[in-house]
Amino acid sequence: MKENRLARIEALLNDRQPDLTVLMDQVHKPHNLAAIVRTADAVGIGEVHAVRAEGNIHRCSGTAMGSDRWVKANQYEKLDDALSVVKQQGMQVLAAHFSDRAVDFRSVDYTRPTCLLLGAEKEGVSDAAAEAADHHVLIPMLGMVQSLNVSVASSIILYEAQRQRSEAGMYGSRKISDELFERLKFEWLHPKIMRFCHKHNLPYPVINEQGDVDDDYWQSLRKKVSGQ
Repeated sequence: MKENRLARIEALLNDRQPDLTVLMDQVHKPHNLAAIVRTADAVGIGEVHAVRAEGNIHRCSGTAMGSDRWVKANQYEKLDDALSVVKQQGMQVLAAHFSDRAVDFRSVDYTRPTCLLLGAEKEGVSDAAAEAADHHVLIPMLGMVQSLNVSVASSIILYEAQRQRSEAGMYGSRKISDELFERLKFEWLHPKIMRFCHKHNLPYPVINEQGDVDDDYWQSLRKKVSGQ
């Protein structure tokens, strides 16, 4: 195992922000789904949530997302179910929504546990979602156009969250559990072996300090399974 790859994966996992996430409420275009998840990954978000639009065939995984290897996407049929999950984690819910109570997105404290709620491409945040949100945030617009693409808006807001958290020293120290850290490290280092273990319902092999699996053990495990 190349040491730089192991070091990069460990550093990435140490930057993960388990108390920062995105909730996409009926965002349905594949390129927007993919762009939002790529930005989430870029700012250290390891888990996102999505309520599927009625009649939408695209799921928040696989080729529609593009980054599902690095970011876990939780899917829901109902908004209330998704909101219940993030609120049980103590997160403030910020809806990207123009309203009388909306504030400049830069005035919010993103060092708090935070979920950014994004609405559908044309309709925006639904009335139910807007009512359930703790705060509404907006991006000041100085031109004739009064709205941004949902993936662009999410990037702007999430990078403000990243800026604030970086200044507060919230990156670089592990916040995820040791169990999740070790599991994701193995899966990202050894995707082929991960798939093999999942297929045959086997526990992951132990990796050494260099991130490698003992080759003799791996070959013997394959032979054992093939001989069953």
